[in-house]
Amino acid sequence: MKKTAEYSLTKAAAYSVNVSMAVVATVSPLLFSTFYSEYGISYSLLGLLVLLNFCTQLGVDLLFSFCSHKFNIALTVRLTPVLTVAGIVLFSVLPWLFPQYAYAGLALGTVVFAASGGLSEVLISPIIAAIPSPDPERAMSRLHSVYAWGVVGVVLVSSGLLFAIGRENWQWLVLGWGIVPAVAAVLFFFAKMPPVETPEKTSGAVGLFSNKALILCVLCIFFGGASECTMSQWASGYLEQALGMEKIWGDIFGVAMFALMLGLGRSLYGAFGKRIYKVLIFGSAGAAVCYLAAALTPVPVIGLIACGLTGLCVSMLWPGSLIAVGDHIPNANVAVFALMAAGGDLGASVGPQVTGLVADAVIAAPAAADFAAEFGWTAEQLGMKAGILCCAVFPILAVVFSVLIAKMSKNKPYRLPLTEKE
Repeated sequence: MKKTAEYSLTKAAAYSVNVSMAVVATVSPLLFSTFYSEYGISYSLLGLLVLLNFCTQLGVDLLFSFCSHKFNIALTVRLTPVLTVAGIVLFSVLPWLFPQYAYAGLALGTVVFAASGGLSEVLISPIIAAIPSPDPERAMSRLHSVYAWGVVGVVLVSSGLLFAIGRENWQWLVLGWGIVPAVAAVLFFFAKMPPVETPEKTSGAVGLFSNKALILCVLCIFFGGASECTMSQWASGYLEQALGMEKIWGDIFGVAMFALMLGLGRSLYGAFGKRIYKVLIFGSAGAAVCYLAAALTPVPVIGLIACGLTGLCVSMLWPGSLIAVGDHIPNANVAVFALMAAGGDLGASVGPQVTGLVADAVIAAPAAADFAAEFGWTAEQLGMKAGILCCAVFPILAVVFSVLIAKMSKNKPYRLPLTEKE
């Protein structure tokens, strides 16, 4: 218990970093319509900001997968929230100072705080995993539940403040959210850092690819990340297009409700959870059912419920994959968590992109309007439903790989060779 108490400040700092990740992941998409009206930035360019975000995070993940041994981990962790603050300041101030180059300012700010997001994904989970705990599974689940609750708070608070102060004053909202990573930076400055292992050289990281359990866990987090982020990114658009809701209510009932159920699932596992492999299997299966229900149901209320329940079903797919890799590799180092983060980020970028590509292809099809009219839909509604339907393949494949990794759990855990002697 004494050892755990020694790291209470470290846990608080880690939780603050995850709330910061929720801020930078959520605020920008909420402001897309504002950027369109204020600066005339096209939706294609705004969508590119999302891709830029994920690509930057993926680059950081891959860098740490192979070169983590070259970094001072404790110092990098402490500087991560500082980088988040810098990105938020650039994102909000540059478009105000140089409105003619507003998009360049938004892109630069996005790259900087996306880099901090990538560092957070790579470093915060192993920090929590390295802290002595009587139940490490629940500790990991609680960490990731904080992110989900952060998204709920960011959506609700941001929507309310934008309505109160006016969308033209969005910079003050974004700067205000910079307080969260600033607090995390102060907490980390005084916090005790647990020892975190890294491979001694690049060849140690390359050797990870020979570990079958790790590869299966990466595939689990890839399809889990795709299942989670596809619905979270498209829930608002689905409710707006398919159910005819106004954008503000689509944001609240789509993004916030999804995140609410996401946080609920992770909090419940953090309090009572056991048997992560069963949770992964049944969560993936439940998500597949929700995707199919959302895509195929003619009843709008069922579609709304399916969006929300997807959040509950996918809640443990990402953190559960991290728990599974810790089960199979008890001495997992930063390179392992970096590779897992890369798999999750790749899934998070591929899933939403597939939805958009399928939706656009269906809408552009010559017979789309006539076919949709037979069901009382528009071509846009048909395209959205087709995109969601195709992406049901992600949770279905997540079931397959969850079953495979569960079967391997009976084998003896694999230990990484941390030194040449070992």
